[in-house]
Amino acid sequence: MLGATLLGFGGYALLLPVVPLWVARGGSGAFGAGASTGVLMLTTVLTQFGVPWLLVRCGHRFVLGAGMALLGAPAPLLALSADLAPVLAVSAVRGVGFGLLTVAGSALIAELVPPAEHGRASARYGLAVGVPQLVLLSAGVAVVERFGFTVVFLAAASPLLGLLLVPLIRVPPRTDGAAPAPPGVAVSEEAPLRRVALGPVLAMLTCSIAQGGLITFLPLVAAEPGRVVPLALFVTAAGALAGRLVAGELVDHRGMAGRLLVPGMLLAGAGMLAELLGAGSAGAAAAVAMVAGALVVGIGFGLVQNDSLVALFNAGGPARYGTASAVWNIAYDAGTGAGAVGLGAIAEPFGFRAAFGAAAVLLVLAAPFARARRR
Repeated sequence: MLGATLLGFGGYALLLPVVPLWVARGGSGAFGAGASTGVLMLTTVLTQFGVPWLLVRCGHRFVLGAGMALLGAPAPLLALSADLAPVLAVSAVRGVGFGLLTVAGSALIAELVPPAEHGRASARYGLAVGVPQLVLLSAGVAVVERFGFTVVFLAAASPLLGLLLVPLIRVPPRTDGAAPAPPGVAVSEEAPLRRVALGPVLAMLTCSIAQGGLITFLPLVAAEPGRVVPLALFVTAAGALAGRLVAGELVDHRGMAGRLLVPGMLLAGAGMLAELLGAGSAGAAAAVAMVAGALVVGIGFGLVQNDSLVALFNAGGPARYGTASAVWNIAYDAGTGAGAVGLGAIAEPFGFRAAFGAAAVLLVLAAPFARARRR
């Protein structure tokens, strides 16, 4: 499952900063660049609402494989035109595939390991999701500058290779209650999931708004995009990996489930303030601010990603792992799309500094309300 995830998210990460750049250079401006990510995330989120139903009726492997096909196969078609309409059409289809892939993948975490290991298993899944972003978020822009867009669009069909691994996944019979859940955020299985979902969902939503805007607009705002952007995208992905791994250990071994949401949000807010200082400015100080800010945003979001997913698994219980996975992914991807479109709408009239500042203020104001309900 981790190998298939690696290949699937490779196709996603490679194009996430490249498609907005392709649209912007085609003449659609900052709003068009944001819309390309926004449409991808919109169809992703709409698809994710129906994935728990599909998991029950079609199985995890079918849903995962369908997601790989729909995400990877349309990617080379982007080379045919940089006009906004065809790019949005391709992005919409890829969003359906990404919606299937994300919910099925994170639901498999809960199915393949006992509850007491959810924190570390989620961290390993975060590694499979984060390594492609660590390498390809930065490499995509660099390859475009050197070899052109077509090479990147062809390479983004890598999810099709993930189909070869899907038949090897074996979901064991569920043994509800075989191992105790880690201490922290939890309710009885009969209690509505919504009672404990507010804190984790709010944290995921606001952090993904910040990161979605950061990834989408860094290539447009940096004074030296060929050098600063690849490094900034690399460190934000590395920071997210580090945050997830640290959170996995703290949740499983220290019983800190639900207590990492607010610190993660405040870290992400501090990182966006650093981006505000460096946006649109030339020189070494601006470059350092942008790279350091991207790193801090990644670390904060990594803490939130892992902690919120485990909190939702604990809250929903085994009967609702699919629903918990869908809720988590919807918050993640809706926020990414909202960050691209919403911050793009702010940046168009007011500039990128105003957009990054708005994201920082949102994180700080939302943090006191993001505490997960505890026993």
